[in-house]
Amino acid sequence: MNINYTTIKPNHNKDLATMIRNVFYEFDAPKEGTVYTDTSTDALFELFKTKKSIMWVAEVNNIAVGCCGIFPTEGLDNDCGELVKFYLSDKARGLGIGKELLLKSIKSAKELGYNTIYLESLPLFKKAIQMYEEAGFEYLSSPLGNSGHSSCDVWMLKKL
Repeated sequence: MNINYTTIKPNHNKDLATMIRNVFYEFDAPKEGTVYTDTSTDALFELFKTKKSIMWVAEVNNIAVGCCGIFPTEGLDNDCGELVKFYLSDKARGLGIGKELLLKSIKSAKELGYNTIYLESLPLFKKAIQMYEEAGFEYLSSPLGNSGHSSCDVWMLKKL
C-alpha cells in the first residue's frame, strides 16, 4: 500500500468533502452545528489559503483518504491555532494514518508560530479523542473562539 502525505490540492476538494460527510453518516453524528453543514467543507483548498493555516492530506493509491489541519479560527488568541477537519475514511483507519496526520499538524502548528492548539469534537469520535489525549491535549470546560460548531461538546487544548 502506497501512502502519501501532502498539503491540500484543488483536486482534493470533492473527495475530502464526500469522505468527511460519510464519516458523519457512519457514526450517526449530528449534521447541524458541525463541519457537515459548514460551507467551507466543499472548498477546503480555498479555505486553507488563509494565512497561518495548513491542511495535510493522506492519499492511498492517489485517492484522498484522510485529512487534518491547523487554522486560525476567529475569536482565538493570535498564538492559538485550531486543529480542524481531522477525518479518516473507514478504509484508512488502523494503519497509523490518523496518528501521522495529527503529528504533522502539531508540528506545523509550531512552525506557524502557535503556542497552543485548540480543538472541538464529539464524544462519539472516541478513537480520535483517545489520540488527542495521548498527544497531550487536555479537556476544557467550555469552548474557545467562534468556530460556529455548536453541536461539538468536547473541547481540548494542547500547549506546544
